Amino acid sequence: METPVAISFLGIGYAVMMATPNDLADFAYGFARSERLIDGSADVTGVEIDSAENGVLLGIELVPERHDRVLARVRHRVGESSCGLCGIENLEQALRPLPAVPPPPRIAPTAIFRALEAIRAHQPLNAETGAVHAAALCDAEGRVLAAREDVGRHNALDKLVGHCLREGRDMGAGFALLTARCSYELVEKAALAGIPMLVTISAPTSLAVERAKEAGLTLIALARSDSVLVMSDPHGRF
Repeated sequence: METPVAISFLGIGYAVMMATPNDLADFAYGFARSERLIDGSADVTGVEIDSAENGVLLGIELVPERHDRVLARVRHRVGESSCGLCGIENLEQALRPLPAVPPPPRIAPTAIFRALEAIRAHQPLNAETGAVHAAALCDAEGRVLAAREDVGRHNALDKLVGHCLREGRDMGAGFALLTARCSYELVEKAALAGIPMLVTISAPTSLAVERAKEAGLTLIALARSDSVLVMSDPHGRF
């Protein structure tokens, strides 16, 4: 399932994303956090979801204290793509500093193996189509606490982050598991959400590893049922 989702903030057109049209309220919160437009759920005053002839309109309203962030960011979004770089005016905007993430709890490899097995039960769309990604929040024992799906791996993580923001879930008490390739954007989204450890089933890009190390984020890649590859473990917790 894939449809254009036109996102606006304060009535200003911001981006059009190709996304699976479910859990869009979660997507609104998570996307706003990933764009650094909000610090928490209290910054969002309303989300309006409307069907359009060719897609979905997703309107997001913020508290007045966050309006300047929207206006400043809109000026720089000339023509960005979902990969996050097209239209950015300079390298400083493309690779903005990331917040330092807290150390994760000590997590054994068996917890990741358990989460890999458990996530299948949280992928109903993928079971039907075989064509969507999942992002899951797991506790230190590997239990899946929440999961979201989307045709886009970035969107799946935004939806998960948005859900956790709306529900007041602590994203620093375990790890996030993604059934996708690890690009630098996923590392940045995890760091901005305060997720201390990111696990992906495919290999990371070199920039993803660099950004993980900059943020102090533990990055585990090529997660399989019996093995993982540690790409970044700055706190020595894995």
